[in-house]
Amino acid sequence: KIPMYITLKDGSPFAFAGLWDLWHSPDGRDIRTCTLVTTQPNTLVASIHDRMPVILSADARDMWLDTALQDEQALLPLLAPYPAEEMTARAVSRLVNNPRSEGAELIA
Repeated sequence: KIPMYITLKDGSPFAFAGLWDLWHSPDGRDIRTCTLVTTQPNTLVASIHDRMPVILSADARDMWLDTALQDEQALLPLLAPYPAEEMTARAVSRLVNNPRSEGAELIA
């Protein structure tokens, strides 16, 4: 597989939908866990992978993080694939797969 660098066309940052939890193990340790929420790929990502992270717009991000929201069903529309026409993807160096590699040239 060829590593890909995926961004929004306008270069703006974006947020992924995620979940986290703190639970207590039987031996009394606090365990912090997290996950990224995925969805079906849009047409851009479909040629790269069979799923993609849920990308949240600024408004959707605020709704996702709203701790006062009690209706989980209201969040379901946010789980749709981000519009492909607002994204771009390009191949980058395979060196991004090496955790010892560093530097902006990896995504140049």
